[in-house]
Amino acid sequence: MCGIAGVVKLRANWVARAELGDMLATLAHRGPDGHGTYVADGVGLGHARLSIIDLEGGRQPMSSANGRFWITFNGEIFNYIELRDELQAKGHRFATRSDTEVILHLYQEEGEDCVQRLNGQWAFAIWDADRRRLFLSRDRVGVRPLFYTQAGDGFLFASEIKALLACPEVGCELDLCALDQIFTFWVTLPPRTSFKNISQLPPGHSLILEDGRIQVWQYWKLEYPLEWDRTEGCEDRLSEELLALLLDATRIRLRSDVPVGAYLSGGLDSTLITALTKTLAGDRLRTFSVGFDDGDFDESGYQIEASQFLGTEHSSVRCSCEDIASVFRDVIWHTEQPILRTSPAPLFLLSKLVRNSGFKVVLTGEGADETMGGYDIFKEAKIRRFWAQNPASAWRPHLLRRLYPYMDGIQRQSPAYLKSFFHVTAEGLANPLFSHVPRWELTAKLKTLLSDEVRAEIRSYSAMSELGLDLPASYGAWNSFNQAEFLEAQYLLPGFILSSQGDRVAMAHSVEGRYPFLDYRVVEFAAKLPPTLKMKVLDQKHLLKLAASGLIPESIRTRTKQPYRAPDGKSFFGPSGSYIDEIMSPSQIKRDGVFNCEAVARLVSKFRSGRATSTKDNMALVGVLSTEILLERFVNAHRDGSPSQCVPTSRPETEVAC
Repeated sequence: MCGIAGVVKLRANWVARAELGDMLATLAHRGPDGHGTYVADGVGLGHARLSIIDLEGGRQPMSSANGRFWITFNGEIFNYIELRDELQAKGHRFATRSDTEVILHLYQEEGEDCVQRLNGQWAFAIWDADRRRLFLSRDRVGVRPLFYTQAGDGFLFASEIKALLACPEVGCELDLCALDQIFTFWVTLPPRTSFKNISQLPPGHSLILEDGRIQVWQYWKLEYPLEWDRTEGCEDRLSEELLALLLDATRIRLRSDVPVGAYLSGGLDSTLITALTKTLAGDRLRTFSVGFDDGDFDESGYQIEASQFLGTEHSSVRCSCEDIASVFRDVIWHTEQPILRTSPAPLFLLSKLVRNSGFKVVLTGEGADETMGGYDIFKEAKIRRFWAQNPASAWRPHLLRRLYPYMDGIQRQSPAYLKSFFHVTAEGLANPLFSHVPRWELTAKLKTLLSDEVRAEIRSYSAMSELGLDLPASYGAWNSFNQAEFLEAQYLLPGFILSSQGDRVAMAHSVEGRYPFLDYRVVEFAAKLPPTLKMKVLDQKHLLKLAASGLIPESIRTRTKQPYRAPDGKSFFGPSGSYIDEIMSPSQIKRDGVFNCEAVARLVSKFRSGRATSTKDNMALVGVLSTEILLERFVNAHRDGSPSQCVPTSRPETEVAC
């Protein structure tokens, strides 16, 4: 895994190497093992390398033998061995053992359609020097990030926004509509980012820049069937097929010239991936986990049980509220967007442990909840529909209370309130966003904290309407369960789980995550499964549990799902959170102008006094704090022209190729 950057001048025929060096300097954490640049005729490509495959021969930017095509690549192509054999049979000759060179040859053979053949996680740019044409692509589900902008006479792209902001011609301003989206969905809707005029290439999309024109298209999309074949008596066969797919997805994700470890959370997903990894890797396996001082969040007991059962060498990092507060500003520096939960912070600490233990690569269990029916929100939607069949029932509301035992607010509310909050009405059932409306409406209440000026500016904007326009044409015909899955997989997964909670905090310490559940073959197989095999009555991930039978401890296979959470608002009111006094002071809030200083002061006072806080309060505090940190580290620093928090004071040495 690496960091990439590039500049294409639309009119000039030169690129400043120093500018490209500044961009790469901001990406040093993504690629500490080497830096390279290619500069010629109005184009510059840069690469910060984390060497994992072909440690000696995989240097980038890399060119084709005739010098026409140049590539800078962030990611891994897991089926590169099979593709290389196929290309060699067609007469292609390779100079390295790297997957990077495979992409170059495949592009020469098949053009932009080459991405259809790739099984992996990627963001790459290919420059065709003869046609002066730039081709960008991002993997199907959005594991790896890719951003771009146009400024001055240049088109710029990079793995992270901070690399774009290192260029003097790129402005740095908070996008208030993006903030509205985050304070509704937790994420921005691609191509929007938290910064005005800076876009992200959406997952499953490619882009061409030629003659000053940009063309973006979708090469892969998640689809669900309108009906299913009869599945009675097929559970065993389908669970075997699923297990075989997962085993092969894990096998090819172990391809590496450096040691590979695994995250072990103590839940079904990571334990199964660890078990499959152990089957393939044998005694070499090292596992890592995070535990919490607060017992409400800690899963250490299950982690130890899983490690002992599987016989792995296990390491864990303990995380306290103080730890979360101490790293939170750095976390936001890496997420490059406001967040509403502190959950990325413990994973930031975990990746540091992994790197300090000598590992660059870990396999994890992300993706199973979105593809196999694992989230509580799927169960919640099913319960709400069940209740709506008999709205007067006195006992059906208790199913929702049992679903969320850790949410005091839900436990205290009356059935009438719960019916209203969860939209248990005929009108609510007819809403195509039925599954997510309660969550999004609760989150949207945070916008009452916005200043009058900001609320006036975005008054005519509707995040819900924009999302509605983004839905595929076939969405309305899908099963309601699949609609809920799509909303998680299309938005929260790439926008938060794989980004703020994934790539960003792992690559902050130069650690690459690999996700067998997100192998596109597994994703497409799961999409075709009937919802009844994913959630049988209220048994989440039913088919996956069948597939895991006998491979992991029975207590973990059948345990009630415990959502990954971390202490939120209370984390910032100890010694390590003292910076909140300045960042969220009335004077600073007023100066930044995004939030209402009186409302924020009341929120902070509530936490300081030790009064009971709700889910909404915690999201509000973390959301305001992370937004203010974003302003401090990016917008204000950029505006003030200070030696930046955006541009490092020194550049790495670069290897220049022409």
